[in-house]
Order: sequence, then C-alpha cells, then structure tokens
Amino acid sequence: VQLQASGGGLVQAGGSLRLSCTNSGQTSSSTFSTVAFGWFRQAPRKGRKFVAAISWSGDSTYYGDPVKGRFTISRDNAKNTVWLQMNSLKPEDTAIYYCAATSPYYDGGYYQIEYEYEFWGQGTQVTVSS
Repeated sequence: VQLQASGGGLVQAGGSLRLSCTNSGQTSSSTFSTVAFGWFRQAPRKGRKFVAAISWSGDSTYYGDPVKGRFTISRDNAKNTVWLQMNSLKPEDTAIYYCAATSPYYDGGYYQIEYEYEFWGQGTQVTVSS
C-alpha cells in the first residue's frame, strides 16, 4: 500500500480544510478495503501525535481528545481514498499531517499507537493563522 496525503494549506482560525489520503501505488480496491487508516500530526519540535483512525470495516472511528467534535474521518473504498474533514481549526492544529495504514484486517484496538501502522504517506502541511 502506497499512500499520498494532500489537501493541506494555510487557513485562518475557525476555518476548514479537508485532507485526502489516496492509494498512489498499484494496490487494488479490495486490498485497500482491508486496512485500517489513521491520521497523525507532528508540530514543530514535537513528537507525532494521533489524530483520528477508522477501522478496516469502516464501522468504527476514533479521535484524539484535542480534535473530538471538530474533525471527522471517513473512507470510500471504491475511490481508494480516506478523508479527514477538519472544522473549527485552531492555531494549535498547525502541523504536518500524515496518513497511515495498518496491515490487512487489523483489529488490535491500538489505533492511537503509530507503531501499529505499517504503511505511511508523506506529510501535508496544515497551517492555521490566528
């Protein structure tokens, strides 16, 4: 699974952005549909933090406390795409955002742990001005 994140940019506080994570390789839709996805972010001089995740079935979603109620993760297996809708953005949301995928049929439950993910895309920069 090869992932490519996009959709970052500069936005004012209170604004919205939608990030996309697509399959940039030759992975089939059937394989894409078997992996769980997560979004992580890394602010300058800080470690990478969990943002959101969606199970391989799409039935369950998980969010880090700082983004609950503001961000929404979703997926469309037919389009080989995962989205992160970010609303009510704050300056503290400024970071490089990374998408990641687990091994197929992951059901370990530790979606917030980056080491549970096998595949990573390059990051996309999100900057929120005050």
